[in-house]
Amino acid sequence: MSAESFSPRQRSRSPGAVEGAHQRTADFRVGKRIFATLGYPDDAWGMVKLTPEQQSMLVEAEPEIFRPVPGGWGKQGYTNVLLAKADATTLKSALAMAWKNVAPKSQ
Repeated sequence: MSAESFSPRQRSRSPGAVEGAHQRTADFRVGKRIFATLGYPDDAWGMVKLTPEQQSMLVEAEPEIFRPVPGGWGKQGYTNVLLAKADATTLKSALAMAWKNVAPKSQ
């Protein structure tokens, strides 16, 4: 997958998602809540905001694609995605989970 493919508007059904920037990286938000970013820790990676349970499931199933973000953020479920290794279905699923975690419950 390329960085362009990571965009939730292209890869996931993410109503209300907008692209912005956070600490010099592209981010994707619902309202003011970030659910995904590009370029962290470098251009080869993205990040999705998962629950710790979702993170554990994905890291265990696809350790060559997913890894916890180092430090305290990773313990909260923030998960790096190696874009070059992720296929469209896997990436779409991870983005959908991340979007659902932060989207208003009425969506």
